[in-house]
Amino acid sequence: MRGTRVNVVSDVHGNARDLALAKDGADALICLGDLVLFLDYADHSRGIFPDLFGTGNADRIVELRTARRFAEARELARRLWAELEVDRDTAIESAVRKQYAELFAAFPTPTYATYGNVDIPALWPEYVRPGTTVLDGEHAVIGGRVFGFVGGGLRSPSRTPYEISDEEYAAKVEALGEVDVLCSHIPPDVPELLYDTVARRFERGSRALLEAIRRTRPRYALFGHVHQPLVPRMRVGSTECVNVGHFASTGRPWTLQW
Repeated sequence: MRGTRVNVVSDVHGNARDLALAKDGADALICLGDLVLFLDYADHSRGIFPDLFGTGNADRIVELRTARRFAEARELARRLWAELEVDRDTAIESAVRKQYAELFAAFPTPTYATYGNVDIPALWPEYVRPGTTVLDGEHAVIGGRVFGFVGGGLRSPSRTPYEISDEEYAAKVEALGEVDVLCSHIPPDVPELLYDTVARRFERGSRALLEAIRRTRPRYALFGHVHQPLVPRMRVGSTECVNVGHFASTGRPWTLQW
């Protein structure tokens, strides 16, 4: 007998075409967030930002962020938004809604999903369809194994939409208790798992996740957020930590089978 097979994706970033096929051959799909594509660091012509301000400005803001010149990047963004004839929040929400309509329609059944740091949780209830279960600080049983979900990111210089305090995040991790598979959008706070080799910077990881892994020893810890990680997979104690955040560029899910 084949047993249970689960496909896992993260950092979809607008890839609705491959998302519709992501459960093929599996019993369920897990999505660890970042559905929205605001700016593609590999192709600066794709996303909400270049649609509004052009590829040249996208090139410039990526250059500033990669150099960690966040104050200059924020000033450039402020000036561009000030010159736009449409209110910033209205423009972003309209673009996000368009992406969410396409992406949630692409989710196969069943899908278990949590939020990424660039997602807008308040909008999700309008687009979630039967067959998709949204979890954050909650768990689900799939094929007899307990999967715990923690969505969002921690506060950072990037100031993306769904960033919360370390204390709020830790409370969600604590609420899970012991699980077989710990699913989150951001990685545990391990330097090798946090460094993005293309962006050339460390992303924020969670100390609470790392402490939970050491304390409760889940079989797996699955996450995304870091698109080109220095180390995509490593063990922390007996837990296999796996970065599955390559979906936008590859269109391929990571598979867990037992």
